[in-house]
Amino acid sequence: MTKTTASKAPVKDSKIASRLPIIYWLRHYTRADFSSDLFAGVITAILLVPQGIAYAMLAGLPPHVGLYASILPPAIYAVFGTSRVLSVGPVSIAAIMIASALSAPEISAQGDPVINSLVLAAESGAILLIMALFKSGTLVNFISHPVLTGFTSGAALLIIFSQIGSLLGLGDISDCTGNFSCYFDAIRSVELSTTIVGISSIVALLFFKFGVTPLLQRIGVHPNVITAITRSGPFLVVLTGGWLIAASELGESGVIATVGAIPSGLPVLNMNVLTADTWRLLLPSAFFIALIAYVESIAIAKVTANFKRQRIDPNQELGALGAANLAAAVTGGMPVAGGFSRTMVNYSAGAVTQMAAIIAAGLLALSVIFFTDSFELILKTSLAAVILVAIAPLVKLTAIPVTLRFNPADGVAEGLTFLGVLAFGIEEGLALGITVSLLSHLWRTSKPHIAIVGQIPNTEHFRNIKRHSVKTWPELLMVRIDENLSFANSAFIDDFIQTEIAGRPKLQHLVLLFTSVSHIDATALEALENLVESLRVQSVTVHLSEVKGPVMDHLKLTNFLEKLSPGKVFFRNADAVGTLVIQDRSTKAVE
Repeated sequence: MTKTTASKAPVKDSKIASRLPIIYWLRHYTRADFSSDLFAGVITAILLVPQGIAYAMLAGLPPHVGLYASILPPAIYAVFGTSRVLSVGPVSIAAIMIASALSAPEISAQGDPVINSLVLAAESGAILLIMALFKSGTLVNFISHPVLTGFTSGAALLIIFSQIGSLLGLGDISDCTGNFSCYFDAIRSVELSTTIVGISSIVALLFFKFGVTPLLQRIGVHPNVITAITRSGPFLVVLTGGWLIAASELGESGVIATVGAIPSGLPVLNMNVLTADTWRLLLPSAFFIALIAYVESIAIAKVTANFKRQRIDPNQELGALGAANLAAAVTGGMPVAGGFSRTMVNYSAGAVTQMAAIIAAGLLALSVIFFTDSFELILKTSLAAVILVAIAPLVKLTAIPVTLRFNPADGVAEGLTFLGVLAFGIEEGLALGITVSLLSHLWRTSKPHIAIVGQIPNTEHFRNIKRHSVKTWPELLMVRIDENLSFANSAFIDDFIQTEIAGRPKLQHLVLLFTSVSHIDATALEALENLVESLRVQSVTVHLSEVKGPVMDHLKLTNFLEKLSPGKVFFRNADAVGTLVIQDRSTKAVE
């Protein structure tokens, strides 16, 4: 009895740890891990301040919304997430999608934007949790990499365009569509002081990003110190700009726009989201935000996990991100996801576990309580510079021609997604890209590669007759289908085989090589049965060769093998040749 209980305990414990990964890494936590996590947490917290404020303003929300979204959500993810270093919080792509959703006329006419952002967070969290419940982590594979690249490039360009006004102090250009004189009026309104500070901020950020490291390495500074200085660049730039402007009184006079007052104190639980009237209207946008949040997060999590040979559970990540977004919804935040720049900062700063994220969230909470007065002097132009420097590498226009050369269909999908995002909007562009990608996949599978094969002399290898010098037989035709059999391609395959048979008057046997076939759907099975009957009338017997186990299991559940008779199923292609060719010759000898 004791042995049975002892043997079952680890299984039960393993199930709990799989649902709460924090239990596993805390159990093996060391003092050295804490030292590394503490340093990484401090560096990440420094980055969270300007990013949280910047992405909130990018979404058209008050600055404190981004700060609140960087406190409880990452702590919740730390409990449930399987990535050790993923940094969860506001991200640029989600921010521009939030801005797009909230600026829709039917949404902006109803309710407070902050409440609507909480609705988006709640709906995104619920969608992710439902997907986790149904173990739908693999559904994101329907978004191909070219579509995702085109979407990211288009969204990044939209973000860049949206920040030009803040960077240069331009007038409002949001209503200038189709009115060129409006653009010229806005350009004439450029505020020189704002432009100088904005451009200087970009130069300083680029220096921190590319120039500080080699400079400090030459004078022998410790790598950890170099990491701390370079990763603190955005924080130092926005604070320095604010202090300088405050000293010159340009900010107070309104010449250069500042963030303004930020409420101090921790966010409180807020259930006002439940009474909002925009749940139904925001649901489509929430679906796309949840989808992109998950795709971006899982991609970043896998990259960093591969560095350390760790494993990411896609379905557990759905639940963790869902819980983090629900936490954002009830604490005054905005939809969150794993951020690439923050995660790479966290990783390069030496984070070992999610304790670094917990430390960063704790430090940010202290900042929100005690130091919000200092944040009021942050300049909008400096925040725009932070966003532009972070976003610019995401614009990958050169990827489109490269993809076009490699695979025209994927290149078209990537280009249309990019143009769709710019022309129609975030959600519409992404939906267009996914649709084009799926249609191109169906088109490709509807016309699979089919090869007539023969035997390479003195071997048991069978290859395409168009690529190799092989042996063939007038009485035997061997056809290899390099695709699963489905409703989309059954007619094409049947036409191909009938055409080949029509030109072979001595043909007696057709062998279908199922080496590359892993699935046969009901439509294709019926087409296969009809082919067997049709060729039997023409005195041609159909055989199968090298059928995979799962396919054979499904065929045995039907009466197909009975209908195939006297056709056979051969284990190897060589067995088919040895049996059918020799059999034909012996039959002819008797006659």
